[in-house]
Amino acid sequence: MSSLHLKAFGGLAILFLVMASLLFAAAGTFDYWQAWTFLAVYFAASLAITLYLMKEDPALLARRMSGGPFAEKEPAQRIIMCIASLGFIGLIVVPGFDHRFGWSRMPADVVIAGDVLVALGWLGILVVFRENSFSSATIELAADQRVISTGPYALVRHPMYATSLVMLLGIPIALGSWWGVLILAAIMPALIWRLLDEERFLVRNLPGYAAYQGRVRYRLLPRIW
Repeated sequence: MSSLHLKAFGGLAILFLVMASLLFAAAGTFDYWQAWTFLAVYFAASLAITLYLMKEDPALLARRMSGGPFAEKEPAQRIIMCIASLGFIGLIVVPGFDHRFGWSRMPADVVIAGDVLVALGWLGILVVFRENSFSSATIELAADQRVISTGPYALVRHPMYATSLVMLLGIPIALGSWWGVLILAAIMPALIWRLLDEERFLVRNLPGYAAYQGRVRYRLLPRIW
C-alpha cells in the first residue's frame, strides 16, 4: 500500500472519529439513529470516491488532501476557511445538542430526505472530479491547468460549490435538526466570499477564464446566480 493510500485511509478514519465524537458528545447519548445513519451515508460515499480517485486520478486525490485553513496561501482565504471549518463543526454539534435538549423535531421521512441530499451532494462532487482533474482543495493553479467548460461547468462556473451546498444542506436535516439548518445560513456569506475571491484569482492567473465567464453567466444556480 502506497503512502498516498495510507494517508487517504488514515485521514478518513480520523475524520470519522472526530465527527462521531463531536456528534455523540453533543447529543450525550449513542441512542441517536439519525447520527448513525448520517455517518454511514457520509463515509460510505467518502470511501467510494476515495477508492475511485486512488484508481483513476491519484494526483487529484493528493491535491484534495492538502486543504484546510493552513494550506491556503492568501490571508483572506485562511480567514474564510477558518470560518467555514467552524461552520462545519457547527453543522455537526448544533444538531447533537438539538437531539439532547429537544429543541426541534423532524419527521423521519424528512430525515431520510436529508440523507438523500448528502448522497446526492457526494454524487455531484464525483461528477465534478471526473470532469475536472484540477479541483484542488485550495485556491491555486497547477502547472498545466486549463479552463474546464464541459459537463457541469457548461451550466455553472462553480459546480463544486453547488454540489457541496446540497450536501451541507442535507447534513443538519439528516441529523434531524431544524436549528442546524440555520448554521448553514450563517456560514453562507463566507462561502460566497470564497467563491468571489476565487473568481478574481482565476481571472488574474488562468488564461481564458475571463472569456469563460462571458460564456457561462451563472456561478451556482442556472438562471438565478
